[in-house]
Amino acid sequence: MVRGKDPLHILVINPNTTASMTAKIGVAAIAAARPSTRITAVNPHTGPAAIQGRKDGEAALPGLFALVEDWLAGPQNVDAIIIACFDDTGLWELKQRCPFPVLGIGEAAYHMAALSAVRFSVVTTLSVSVPVLEDNLRKTGLMARCAQVRASEVPVLALEEEGSAGRSKIETEIAAALAENDIGAIALGCAGMADLAEDLSDKFKIPVIDGIAAAVRLIEALPHRRNSLT
Repeated sequence: MVRGKDPLHILVINPNTTASMTAKIGVAAIAAARPSTRITAVNPHTGPAAIQGRKDGEAALPGLFALVEDWLAGPQNVDAIIIACFDDTGLWELKQRCPFPVLGIGEAAYHMAALSAVRFSVVTTLSVSVPVLEDNLRKTGLMARCAQVRASEVPVLALEEEGSAGRSKIETEIAAALAENDIGAIALGCAGMADLAEDLSDKFKIPVIDGIAAAVRLIEALPHRRNSLT
């Protein structure tokens, strides 16, 4: 059901507990959103500081689900949720629980990359995340369009460090993908890479997709959304 002229309110949830990453995610979401869209970026207070692989994702679920339940029971309207972890932590459970759209930034990036090119690759952080992302690609039905999920071996929290070699390693992996994978787009496989997408698109002359921006724009494009719980 359309909410009429009320501003669209998107709750952007970083499922880990690192506040600096949540702040970066919020900035990226606001930059991608229409001026009329309201963005609230939050994270749980309990759980892992970074989500790197299946075990961290499972450890993040209690804090993530409790945070969502608090918002569902609270006084503020929410029209959609974005799960701002490229592993799409808790996504499928929350799609079933929530009375409005829930998108993961991995899910959104895969769809946007597939719309941008016949084939794409994913450049993520550590190798431990690769099986999770491959499973998610199968769930979204886009595994056949993805040439490879590539690990840059950059820890998630290294993306928060000044002077980190993370960007250089990500660029090296994108260059390798272009040389080896016959692709036309790259999906950046971590929310902490959001601030790199524009520069990397310019450098490599192909679409480099940030999942946060992709998720915001896809939600804004939805013609209908259900009424929020109050």
